[in-house]
Amino acid sequence: MNKIKAFILRRLPFLTNPEGPWPTVFRLMRESGKKHTLGYIIATVFMALVALTAALSAWILRDVVDQVFVDQDLAVLSGLVIAVIVISVVRGISLYGSTVTLTRVGNAIIAENQRRLFDHILGLGMNFFDRTHSSDLIAAMSVRAQAAGQLLNTILTSFVRDLLSVIGLVAVMIIQSPWMSLIVLVVGPIAIFGVNHLVRQMRNMAKMEFAGMTQIIASMQETAHGMRVVKAFNLESAMRTRMNQAIETVRQRGNRIGAIKAQTAPLMETLGGFAIAGVMLWAGYQTIYEGARPGAFVSFVAAILLAYEPAKRLANTRVAIERGVVGVQFIYSILDTKPTLDTNPDGPELKVERGDVTFRNVNFHYRKKTAVLTDFNFNAPAGKVTALVGPSGSGKSTIISLIERYYDVQSGTVTIDDQDISKVRLASLRDNLALVSQDTVIFETTVRENIRFGRPSATDEEVEEAAQNAMAHDFIMALKDGYDQELEDAGKSLSGGQRQRIAIARAMLRDAPIILLDEATSSLDSESENQVQIAFDRLMKGRTTIVIAHRLSTILSADQICVLVRGNVVESGRHAELIAAGKHYARLYYLQFEKHADDEAAALANEKVAALG
Repeated sequence: MNKIKAFILRRLPFLTNPEGPWPTVFRLMRESGKKHTLGYIIATVFMALVALTAALSAWILRDVVDQVFVDQDLAVLSGLVIAVIVISVVRGISLYGSTVTLTRVGNAIIAENQRRLFDHILGLGMNFFDRTHSSDLIAAMSVRAQAAGQLLNTILTSFVRDLLSVIGLVAVMIIQSPWMSLIVLVVGPIAIFGVNHLVRQMRNMAKMEFAGMTQIIASMQETAHGMRVVKAFNLESAMRTRMNQAIETVRQRGNRIGAIKAQTAPLMETLGGFAIAGVMLWAGYQTIYEGARPGAFVSFVAAILLAYEPAKRLANTRVAIERGVVGVQFIYSILDTKPTLDTNPDGPELKVERGDVTFRNVNFHYRKKTAVLTDFNFNAPAGKVTALVGPSGSGKSTIISLIERYYDVQSGTVTIDDQDISKVRLASLRDNLALVSQDTVIFETTVRENIRFGRPSATDEEVEEAAQNAMAHDFIMALKDGYDQELEDAGKSLSGGQRQRIAIARAMLRDAPIILLDEATSSLDSESENQVQIAFDRLMKGRTTIVIAHRLSTILSADQICVLVRGNVVESGRHAELIAAGKHYARLYYLQFEKHADDEAAALANEKVAALG
């Protein structure tokens, strides 16, 4: 078998050309089509019957014309009528069977690739999402995933039903009149040459069409997510212009693709016209001068006409394959992306007894290679509240990301209770962490299930207890359906404080020993912040907590406050100690105090800030 495969590949090198469609097609057959071999066998049987009935339909016309219309043999008529009915019924059933079977197999392949793609995406690190636009992922899961099932169905339909139909009908032509068949067979190579020219144009146009569709999705996402900003700044005209440009680009490319595909029709029509004209000329000569019976001619012409549609579809097959391969190649480009993080599925479990978090000589940078942390050392004591403050870009959120192990450090270690988090099973690490961020994520499901995401095995009673501790129970019960209220569109029907308290309830239900709070109150009003702060106090009790806060008023009671500047801890201590030291923290505190104090206090703050330099 391997020798036969090697022989074929040597004789047909285009099958392994990496720039061509066939390596992608073969991979799709190997990874997706192989699972549905039985379905494809059934569809092949049905399509072979379709091809056979097409050939029989043309063949039987010779007897209809010669024995019924010329010889006027009544006895033969009834048999031919029954034969035509049987052929028609078998053809109809076979067409239905092949269509339904291929549809089911195609949908199964689409679903399998969507599941496989989504599962793979979930396993990729944050660096993949940093460089990949969400519109590309949406397009991959929808438009491009469909290309996988459609591509195999197109190939099977073309190379089984259509090819067998053409072969069967050509066989009828040759049997009826070998000389007339030569006229038709001359047309084939000319058609193939013309179609190959169109295929080269199709590949690039298909890639640009997919890119344009992705741009439309991206523009729609941005507009929907930023609608408040769009309205506030009267950006409707600008967004309309961007969308119109994307739509116009796709329209033009779609028109170009349509024009390329349409060129196969006039090519086939013209060549078919020449073939039929030549056949008519030869048949007319045979009938007039040599007394040939008309049945063979009618059967021959019928075979040509019946072969026209499948031949035209075959001519379009390469064009359709090129278009489908573009989508499949994009899916494979994602599936071939290797996870940058080792999840250590067989590694040791993280065992948290105290909850001590330590950074030792950590160096880290993102893709731009600009160092964010350099020889960074930091410790969050077990069971204490450690607050991180400092200007934007100082590395506060990076510390949270490294503890969650969204990224791995370039050098140094991050440990929890002296266990290197890069060596333990990743899932066990995250089981011991609970994150509440400023960008509260609400999923499109019920309030109850949104909270239960903290611990999927939790009972309804535990969910409601967590909501009560997070001071969310009262507003939840005020909703129309209470805990069973469906939250749509990222929970936009809820206020910022309500969404935040659901997130806190989720973290409480998780009951993790280490809590990470990333500017969780930055967008709340004073009343909401007060309620959320009470919930936070309950959440942090007895747990190691690392807090990032811009509002210094929320961390005055922290056990340790670390001030970060350009990726380094420049000072640390309790609030009173840092104020007394009169350095970075004191300057930040008085500047923030100045924004909220009355005129007299503001003047005093100005004096203190000036004194601090």
